Amino acid sequence: MKETSVRVDGIRSPLLEAGPPDAVDAVVFVHGNPGSTADWTRLVSEVGEFGRALAMDMPGFGAADKPEQFDYSVRGYARHLGRLLVECNVLRAHLVMHDFGGPWGLAWAAANPRAIASVTLINTGILLDYRWHYLARIWQTPWLGELFMATTTRAGMRLLLRHGNPRGLPVEYVDRAFGNFDARTRRAVLRLYRNTRETNGAMQDIANALRPLDLPAQVVWGAHDPYISVDFAEQQRKFFPRAEVLILRDSGHWPFIDDPDAVARMIVPFLRKQLGAS
Repeated sequence: MKETSVRVDGIRSPLLEAGPPDAVDAVVFVHGNPGSTADWTRLVSEVGEFGRALAMDMPGFGAADKPEQFDYSVRGYARHLGRLLVECNVLRAHLVMHDFGGPWGLAWAAANPRAIASVTLINTGILLDYRWHYLARIWQTPWLGELFMATTTRAGMRLLLRHGNPRGLPVEYVDRAFGNFDARTRRAVLRLYRNTRETNGAMQDIANALRPLDLPAQVVWGAHDPYISVDFAEQQRKFFPRAEVLILRDSGHWPFIDDPDAVARMIVPFLRKQLGAS
């Protein structure tokens, strides 16, 4: 496994990669908020034993550039993800997505049906009739969102990330997330959530584009997720008829962090099968 970087449209992103670097079929891990490549270190390493795997910090997050002028919207991130894949010479992607990485990756897949090979959804997916969680509503509110961000401390983030996670999250993971949560990331989060108030129309368009493809799919969900209800897990079968749905009863929004062994046992065999088939 190696750590390098990739630059697209002048925006630099750290790149974590394993496996054969020249393979044009690859497993691509897409983090959400407030994620980074650190979310995927173990899984990139394991997938790299039998295929190409890569993960990037998306603009505004982790150690990626966080430019003022970037389009912090689902459409903007989907477009940037596509350019990253072109730069990395990935012609067919097996997307593994979490949180906002789901809308970003699925929007890209809907626009590039010949380039999407399979989807793995971890506490994310096509969320029709979704109601925003309490933090999102704060971030979407002018002035209140700015006040919340200005007063967020390391201890406060530990409390927030503990919410809905019965197993808890490792201190080092939370500290790393807070270390990346600088003023520019906070600005990116506010812009992203304010650009994504209305989701149903865009989600319906994605569903209409992806349902006919009948993609190989796996859905993994922590049952205690307070941000995206586990009720959405089974609903993914409406859009991915072949989906295998797996629920982790003691996990929350970050199951790959609070129960990494269980998540690896679930998704690594699925990805091995998909890469073998391709």
